[in-house]
Amino acid sequence: MSEASAPHTAERRELTTAQRNAVAELLRVSPVADELGRRFARAGHELHLVGGSVRDALLGRLGDDLDFCTDARPDQTLRIVKGWAESIWETGREFGTIGCQRDGLRLEVTTFRAEAYDQVSRNPVVEYGENLTDDLRRRDFTVNAMAVSLPDHRFTDPHGGLDDLAAKIIRTPGTPAESFGDDPLRMLRAARFAAQLCFAVHPDVRTAMTAMAADLDRITAERIRDEFTKLLCGTDPVTGLRLLVDTGLADRFLPELTGLKLTIDEHAQHKDVYEHTLTVVSNAVSYETDGADFVLRMAALMHDVGKPATKAVGPDGRVSFHHHEVVGARLTKARMKAMRYPKDVTAQVTKLVGLHLRFYGYGRGEWTDSAVRRYVTDAGDLVDRLHKLTRSDCTTRNRRKAAQLAADYDALEERITRIAAEEDLARVRPDLDGNAIMELLGVPPGPVVGRAWQHLKELRLERGPLDRDEAEAELLRWAGEQGLR
Repeated sequence: MSEASAPHTAERRELTTAQRNAVAELLRVSPVADELGRRFARAGHELHLVGGSVRDALLGRLGDDLDFCTDARPDQTLRIVKGWAESIWETGREFGTIGCQRDGLRLEVTTFRAEAYDQVSRNPVVEYGENLTDDLRRRDFTVNAMAVSLPDHRFTDPHGGLDDLAAKIIRTPGTPAESFGDDPLRMLRAARFAAQLCFAVHPDVRTAMTAMAADLDRITAERIRDEFTKLLCGTDPVTGLRLLVDTGLADRFLPELTGLKLTIDEHAQHKDVYEHTLTVVSNAVSYETDGADFVLRMAALMHDVGKPATKAVGPDGRVSFHHHEVVGARLTKARMKAMRYPKDVTAQVTKLVGLHLRFYGYGRGEWTDSAVRRYVTDAGDLVDRLHKLTRSDCTTRNRRKAAQLAADYDALEERITRIAAEEDLARVRPDLDGNAIMELLGVPPGPVVGRAWQHLKELRLERGPLDRDEAEAELLRWAGEQGLR
């Protein structure tokens, strides 16, 4: 990477660690990126690696998705990559973007832009720009407003992005008000980058986020959902969540989170349920073993949202939240529907919220093997996440109580393992299938078969596996009670 052409002092230093990272990362992708740059140059056009790709290269974490910008229009870009790219897609063409793939790398080439919002609509008005300088100025944050020209690797950083990267600061190229006025989603994106990169938001940016939070209402639910998902799946989601609440952004699309600040935890061991919730989210992250788990993190975030509506103070002054898991599951479903999450994801999170209190009481020795079977059966394929959520929910500062809860849950998991070794808990089914039920009762397919099947399943949960003779005897007994024999 040669010395940058832009005047910023950071570009005249000797190679920093970040720049050395970038050199190594660029060498990895250079065979493809430089070849593409030469193709654009031969056609009389510029090509620059830009935005998040440059930022990630400087951080030593460049992936296989590369972003470029160019003065070429989409039709011209298409002509340049045709015959060279292994595949091409035009889904972003209306925004000036042509995508293609080569040697395992996904490349997106976007015409210089000078896009802005009309301050009313929910979608950007795309206008093509004429040069790299203007294109970089319209980008969201300085750490995303750097470019590396191809194939000569000239570094351009007109807004001090390298300095901000070193200082771990999120700042806008122009004024924050101008940036957020163009695209209010950038306010949510600032919180997302704080969570993903563990960067601090510049005070001027935070002030503008607070003053302009209501402008987020101009953005579609789907765009908000996507940014929020990335935030929650970041390295440090708690920092991002705090920023959303402190600036008022959460009030615009997730008011249940702010509402938790109004509810004192019944154990009086946290400032409020809000602080407890953030601790549970942090705990849940620590239990992940295979990357960020959105379903688990969202369940941790929403598990107590039913408390404000169920808060009650008894004659002795103690606070209770009876059935807050039921109310919380309902609120979670409604909120995720409003945010346009897929039904299956919403169902998983809602189910975990509804089940998160089920474990409590186990330590009193009241659970039978039947109760354990029901716990596993009701959780289904979410049982591992339920284990993690329940453990995450233990945030007491009383060491003895925390140790007892952990020991109780260890005992429950051991008991589940023991019963699972004896029975196929993952596939609890009646001991007779539908065909056997119809044959034994002499009935055709219909509601009677379904009721009989459900009865046998309940019996299976209560007593464990039955042999064939026992199952048939129980079915006939039930049929007699139902007047079917």
